Amino acid sequence: MAALCESFTLCGLGPSGGVDLGGGLLALEPGPDPDHVLLTDRGRTATLFKVSDQKPLGCWSVKHGQILTCPVVCNFETHEYIAVHDNKVLRIWKNEDINLDKVFKATLSADVYRIHSLPSGGPVVLFKGGAVRTLDVLLEAPQQEIETIISDEVIKWSEAFMEGQQPVLIFATEKDGDFFVYVQSLKVNSLHKYKLEQQELSKPLSFTAYLKNQIITLLCLYSSDSVYKVLIPLQQNTEEEEQILSKSLLLNLSVSGSVLKGTSFVVLDKDHIAVLGSLTASGEESKECLTIWNTKFQTLQTSKELPLGTSGQLWCYEEKFFFTHGKVLTVIMYKCETSSLAAAVGKLKGSQTPDVASFVNWNTLGDEELVVSLQSQQPVALKSESKMTLRSRKNTAAKVQPDTLPVGQLLLNLKDASTTAFEDELRQLMSKAQTPDFQATIGCVVTALINRCKANPKYYPRNFLLQIVQTRDLSYSLCPDLMAVALEKKDVHLLQTCLQRFPDIPEEITYACLKVFLSISEAYLQRIDVNLESVICYIDVELNNKEVKTEIVENGFNAELEQDVWDSKITKETRPTMDGEFCPVGPQKAALLNAVLHSAYSETFLLPHLKNLPAQQAVLFLRYLYYLYVKCSEKINTALPGMSSPTINQIMDWMCLLLDAHFTVMVMLPEAKQLLSNLHKFVRAQVRFYSELNKIEGSLRELQRLNHQKDSQTYSIEVLEII
Repeated sequence: MAALCESFTLCGLGPSGGVDLGGGLLALEPGPDPDHVLLTDRGRTATLFKVSDQKPLGCWSVKHGQILTCPVVCNFETHEYIAVHDNKVLRIWKNEDINLDKVFKATLSADVYRIHSLPSGGPVVLFKGGAVRTLDVLLEAPQQEIETIISDEVIKWSEAFMEGQQPVLIFATEKDGDFFVYVQSLKVNSLHKYKLEQQELSKPLSFTAYLKNQIITLLCLYSSDSVYKVLIPLQQNTEEEEQILSKSLLLNLSVSGSVLKGTSFVVLDKDHIAVLGSLTASGEESKECLTIWNTKFQTLQTSKELPLGTSGQLWCYEEKFFFTHGKVLTVIMYKCETSSLAAAVGKLKGSQTPDVASFVNWNTLGDEELVVSLQSQQPVALKSESKMTLRSRKNTAAKVQPDTLPVGQLLLNLKDASTTAFEDELRQLMSKAQTPDFQATIGCVVTALINRCKANPKYYPRNFLLQIVQTRDLSYSLCPDLMAVALEKKDVHLLQTCLQRFPDIPEEITYACLKVFLSISEAYLQRIDVNLESVICYIDVELNNKEVKTEIVENGFNAELEQDVWDSKITKETRPTMDGEFCPVGPQKAALLNAVLHSAYSETFLLPHLKNLPAQQAVLFLRYLYYLYVKCSEKINTALPGMSSPTINQIMDWMCLLLDAHFTVMVMLPEAKQLLSNLHKFVRAQVRFYSELNKIEGSLRELQRLNHQKDSQTYSIEVLEII
C-alpha cells in the first residue's frame, strides 16, 4: 500500500516568492542534515532549506556574469558545500562563509558534468568527457590532465552508489539516437560500456537506478508510456568492448483507458515507483499529476492532480516528494507499506485513505489516520447507509472502549456526535498517558475541532482550543488550519498564544496576524482577555488611557541632544514629546504586537507581505517600534523590564524591515514626516554618543589591564590621567 500524505509549500519561486528561481530549478540535493535540502537554480544561487520549518538556513551566490553549471552538493564528511560555476571553476565553502569570492577556488582543466556526494565515500566528480575523479584526488592537482572517454556522446543522466567501501558511478549517454550506459568502479579503476537495446518509435526520457547485491537495477522511462528494467551485474568476466543490454517491461503507465505521459520518476521501494507526468484520456484535456504505482501488481495506487503545472522535475528524499507546482516548490510526504494484493486493489482496510490533511509522523503513528481523510475517502456503501444503520453503528461504537480504536476511527465515529459528547471524548482522548505518537494524536484532535468549525460556522470552541495550545507542545505544522480559523474569527488571544508558542509559523500568517492586530480598535480590545505580561512592567495606564511616565533617563539618550546642544549638560528629566514619550497604542494592542515581534521569520519571505500593509497601519506600527526603541535606550542595559518583552535587536530588526518596505510611502505621508525626523535625530544622537565612548575605549582597556597586574589585596589610591 502506498499513499500521498500532507503537502506544504517549501518556498516561492521568483523574486517576489522569496527564492529567485525565475530561471528554473537546476536540482535539489540532500543537505548535511536529513531535514535539510540544497536548492540550486539555473543561475547564480544555491539555498539551504530546513524542510520541517520551511525556513532558509543559508543562501550563497556567485558574482554577476558567472553561472552555476551543476548542482551544489554537500560533502557529508566535512559538512562543506561544493559548487562548479562556468563549467570548470570549483568552489568549496562552509556554513559560516558568506562571500563566495573569498572561499576556496580551483580552476580545473576540463568541463564538469556533475558532482555526486556519497555519505561514506566522499564527493565524486564526473566530467563531460566521461572521466571520473574523487574530489580528494582532483584537489591534489586541479590542473591534472583529464582524459576523454566518450566521443561525440552527450551525458543524459548519472548516479553514484557505494558497494562496500567502493564508489560506483553509472551514467547514460546518447549519440545519434543510440543510448549507452557506462559503469565505473573507482577503486579497481574498471570501466564497462553497454548499449541499450533499441526500441522502435520510442526512446528513454528519464533514468533512475539502485544497487543491491552487486547488481545495478536500471529503470528507464520510455516515450511509449512504459517503464523498462535493465539488470547490470558489477562483476563482469567478459572482455567485450560493448555489450547489448536487454530490457524487460516493468510497468505500463495506463489505467482504465487513461495513459500517463511521464516526464520523470523515482523508485520508492522494491514494489513502488512514483511518476510525474500528464494523465490523458480520449476526448479529455490532459491533467498533470503525481502518481504512485505498484510494479508488483501493475496497479495505480494513488494520484494527486497538479492544476498549476510543473516543470517536469521530481525529487525524493526522506519519504518526501519535491517538485515545482506553479510558482512554488511543493513538498508532499508519502508512505509505503509492504505490498499485498489486497492493498494493491484497494480492498485492504485503510488503503482508501491516501490523502492526509495534517502533519503526522507515520513511523510512529502506524494505522492511525486523520478524520478528514476518512471522511473524504469513505467507501460508497458507508455513505449510502440509512439513518437507522448510522444510529446502530454509533451505538455499537459507543460500547467499544476508545483505547481499542485507532484515533482516526474514533474521530470518525464522533463525526455526528453532539457538541458536548464530542468535546468530552476529545478531552478523554487527550488525558491518556503520553505515548510515542501522542504529539500526532493532539494534532488530530485539533484538526477534528477545526473541521467541525468549518462545517458549522456557529461552532467555535475558543476556550478548548486555547487550553490545548497553552498546555501542549504543538507547532503550526501539526495544525496548519488552526491559525487560519482564529484569524477568520479575530480571536486575538489565541493568535497571541500561537505566536508565542509555535516555532514554525509561515511569514504569510505572521503578516496576517500583524494586520489584524493593527486594524482592531482599542475599544474592542479593552473588552477582550489578552496576556499583558510583556507590557505591564513598562506601560502604566490611567483611566483615560494615557501613559504615566515613572522612569527617569539613566544613560543620557534624548532626541533633544541632536539639536546642536550635544556639548551641553545632560539632564535626568525629559520633556514629553509627540513621538517616543507616550505609547501610541493601548496595552492590549501593545501586548499583541509584542507577540509578533517575538515570532521567528525570514526577511526574504516576510518583506513581500509587509509591503502590502496599509500605510496608516505601517505608520502606527513604526510609532510603536520607535516608542520601544526610546524605552530601551533609557536603560543602561538597553533591555525592557518584564517577562517576554521585546529585545532591542528585535525592535531594530522590525524597524529596519518596516522602513525597507514602506520608506517611499512614509516620506510622502505628512503624518509620518515628524516621526521620521525624530527617529533620525534620535539615532544620530546615539551614534554620536557611542562614538564618544569608542574614543576612550582604548584607555579603559589599558586601565583594566593595569588593574589586573596589581595585587588586589593592597590598598592604594591612584590618580590616572586619561589623555
